[in-house]
Amino acid sequence: MLNDYILSHISPEHPYLYKLYRATNTQLIRPRMASGHLQGQLLKMLTELINPQTVVEIGTYSGYSALSMAQGMRPGSRIVTFEINDEQEDFTRPWIEGSPHGDKVCFHIGNALEEVPQLGEVFDFVFMDGDKRQYMEYYEMILQHTSSGALILADNTLWDGHVVDKAYLNDRQTVAINEFNAFVAADKRVEKLILPLRDGLTMIRKK
Repeated sequence: MLNDYILSHISPEHPYLYKLYRATNTQLIRPRMASGHLQGQLLKMLTELINPQTVVEIGTYSGYSALSMAQGMRPGSRIVTFEINDEQEDFTRPWIEGSPHGDKVCFHIGNALEEVPQLGEVFDFVFMDGDKRQYMEYYEMILQHTSSGALILADNTLWDGHVVDKAYLNDRQTVAINEFNAFVAADKRVEKLILPLRDGLTMIRKK
């Protein structure tokens, strides 16, 4: 498979992330929600290249993406990550706190739409992977709390190809993603690019 070929020709997965991904697949109901090695490596390299001081993530899940970003960040920088599902905390918090990069991650259980504005911070890098039906709300909120030149990554923006499949025209999540994609495409406040990586990843740079 092409995916196996790709994975065998990129930098190896960190042993701790390998263990986390394996635990995610054996212990959680929806393991596909975790970023995995390919996307994790992209997140790591982007944080290395951009060198953000502050990162916000919407949708922690098992912590794989947060720890991938933390791996590429310098000492003194930090990630604030929000998970709305409180049942996820018992799995995720020990994995974050046990990581060699866990000191860079501030893990919160709560609604990012309510809590990010209360932080009073300006972020340099954003990874958006929460409820797809709220992507428009996340996006507008995040634009108010990011610096000029900040990079926003929105995950799952191709939604298994459902965005171009007429059978999913009435699916609420597909409709929401299509509305988000159309809005971003027309938004002159940003530059944007959709990567056909895994389930679709939109890169958005605030002007």
